[in-house]
Amino acid sequence: MKQTAQRVFRETIAAIDIPATIERKLARSGSSIRAGSSAIDLHEFDSIVAIAYGKASFAMAEGLARALTPADSFEGILVVPAAPPRELPGWTLFVGGHPVPNAASFAAGRAILDRLARCDERTLIFFLLSGGGSSLVEQPLDPSVTLADFDRLHSVLVTCGAPIGEINAIRKHLSATKGGRLAAAAPRSMKVTLAISDVPEGQESALASGPTLPDPTTVRDAERVARDYNLAGKFPASLRAAFDSHTLRETPKTGDPAFARSQFVLLLGAHELLHAAHHACEAAGYACVCDNSTDNWPVEKAADYLLAQLGTHRNANPGRPVAVLADGELSSPVTGGGIGGRNSAFVLACMPKIAGENITVLSAGTDGIDGNSSAAGAVADGMTLARAQAAALDPGDFSRRSDAYSFFAALGDAVVTGPTGNNLRDLRILLAQPSPPS
Repeated sequence: MKQTAQRVFRETIAAIDIPATIERKLARSGSSIRAGSSAIDLHEFDSIVAIAYGKASFAMAEGLARALTPADSFEGILVVPAAPPRELPGWTLFVGGHPVPNAASFAAGRAILDRLARCDERTLIFFLLSGGGSSLVEQPLDPSVTLADFDRLHSVLVTCGAPIGEINAIRKHLSATKGGRLAAAAPRSMKVTLAISDVPEGQESALASGPTLPDPTTVRDAERVARDYNLAGKFPASLRAAFDSHTLRETPKTGDPAFARSQFVLLLGAHELLHAAHHACEAAGYACVCDNSTDNWPVEKAADYLLAQLGTHRNANPGRPVAVLADGELSSPVTGGGIGGRNSAFVLACMPKIAGENITVLSAGTDGIDGNSSAAGAVADGMTLARAQAAALDPGDFSRRSDAYSFFAALGDAVVTGPTGNNLRDLRILLAQPSPPS
């Protein structure tokens, strides 16, 4: 079943064709393209600007280039998390940092803001956004804030255990590229945002920290999050001062003129991810159900809940192998200096609960990256605990050190794909063979 779980995961990733999706959703007809419910005539614009960033930015840039004709000349800024497989004509490339920004992230943020400042009502701007964009593109509101300051800020935020929405409330109020501020940087232009979402439905303003959408979070929210998680004292002095003096600047809200000529089109999200995984599971012979209720849950709580769901589903389908699929991000605060992320931490939490059972659990990031590890996640079955004990590996010790990747790598059970060029959501696959007769 471990092989089946890995095959289902890889087939799910392979089934999601980003360039083809962009071509299909834009629905080109002559000089007209479709953006959501609106038709846009490219002949009405003097210039086209494309800004792509996130873990799926390269594939999205390819898709937009396919949708445009050679006559549709454009200027592109492409920000990727790793060196791309090949050059794309028409795009200026930056290799940004993740999960913390690097010098290229700052340079990309400055280049984007400079280009948007030259856009007018005869400019059409495509924003191609995917998960991971929050750190890949950055520029502080306060020009005196340094890259080192933002490195420290992001390191504190991604290890504090807060849900991504709360983390983004702080990011948005310190950044010139988040919380609707890229839309505000070109207020008169027509703007089309094409998004591949790694956030829950209805929370699209959290994707890449919502650079082109009205921001539902407020200065008061940012201050509350900093207070609830005792963060301000961990921030560098240049950023802490805004919290201490209550001088954070508010982000653009619904009704701001910057959003008057703006479209947001969700290309791919949780629905498409689970649909592809469901198809792969059923093709493998499993009676499959999907459950998306565990988003942002702690890993232990999610493990108990999803394993209980698997048991219920198995009891309802006697004699059949069954599967439970779940998407979304779990909460897994960093408590040590080890290697891993929330996916391997989830599998580590499940491992003792499935010991001796004919059950397999896989959890992996669709971007191919789990936390600070080189793996997408991990997989375990009912024999994993016994194998670990035979190898003198103490799962509790690895858990305390936030070192789940090292645990599974030692057993050969890390799921390694390399960067996938995608980033929908994390995917959890729980498989079970029929219960033996009583």
